[in-house]
Amino acid sequence: MAQNQLKTQYTDLKRSFEAKPADLKKCGSLLAKLKIGLIETGLLTPQGEHGVDDLVVARDILEIGAIWSIRTRDVPSFDRYFSQLQTFYTDYSSVLPPSKNEYPIRGLNLIRLLTQNRIADFHTTLESLPLPADAIADNQYISHPVNLEQWLMEGSYSKVWNARERAPVEEYKFFVDSLMGTIRNEIASCEEAAYESLPLKDALTLLFFNNQSELLIFAQQRGWQVDLSKSLITFATKGEEQVDIPKQKLISSALAYARELEQIV
Repeated sequence: MAQNQLKTQYTDLKRSFEAKPADLKKCGSLLAKLKIGLIETGLLTPQGEHGVDDLVVARDILEIGAIWSIRTRDVPSFDRYFSQLQTFYTDYSSVLPPSKNEYPIRGLNLIRLLTQNRIADFHTTLESLPLPADAIADNQYISHPVNLEQWLMEGSYSKVWNARERAPVEEYKFFVDSLMGTIRNEIASCEEAAYESLPLKDALTLLFFNNQSELLIFAQQRGWQVDLSKSLITFATKGEEQVDIPKQKLISSALAYARELEQIV
C-alpha cells in the first residue's frame, strides 16, 4: 500500500470513528486494511528512520484501534493494539509530539490488569510509566485505576461501584463493569454460605444493582428461588458443603453494611 493510499484510508477511519455515533463496523474493516498497510510500509513496528508525520499517522491508527477494541468489547484485540503502541510510547517518545490518547489508553491497560487479577503486573506497569510518583494523583487517567486497585484491596466495593460514574472516559466503564461482575459473584458466594435467605431489598443493596430486574436476572443465573410476594430470596442449598457460620452476627453486620451503602449511594 502506497503512503498516499494509507493516509487516505486513515482520513476515512478518523471520519468514521469521530462520527456521532461512530461507525464501528466500518472502523473495523478499515483498521484491518490499515494494519496491512502499516506492515507493508514498515510502520507497524517501526525501526530506524521514519518521517514524523508518518509515525504520528501510524500511532493514531493504533490508538483508534485500541479504543475501537474496547467499544466492541474485544479485550484480546485491545491487548494487541496496546502492545504495538509501546514502540511509539517509548522508543519514539522524544521524537513524536504528545498524544492526547496515550494516557487514557495507558489507564485502560491498568484497569484491564485489575480485571484479570494481575496485581503484580499492575504495579510493575504503574512503576514503568514516564510519570513521577507525585504526578500520578494529578493525572485523572492514571489516578482512576490506582484508586480502584486501592479500594479493591480494602474491600471498599461501594467506592468501586461509585467510581463508574466518575470514569474519565466512557471506555473505562467497560472494565469497571467487568470488575463489578467479579465482585458481585464473590459477594453472592458469601451470601449463599452465610444465609438461607435474604430480603430482596438487602440483596439489591449488597450486590450493587440499580433495580430489581437486574437482581432477578442475576438470581436466576445463580439458581436462587425468588418469592416476589414475600420479597424474599432463598439460596440454593449446599447439602454436605454447608458450613456452620455465626448467622446472627453476619446478618447484623451485613444489614448494617447495607444501611451504610444506602447512605453512601
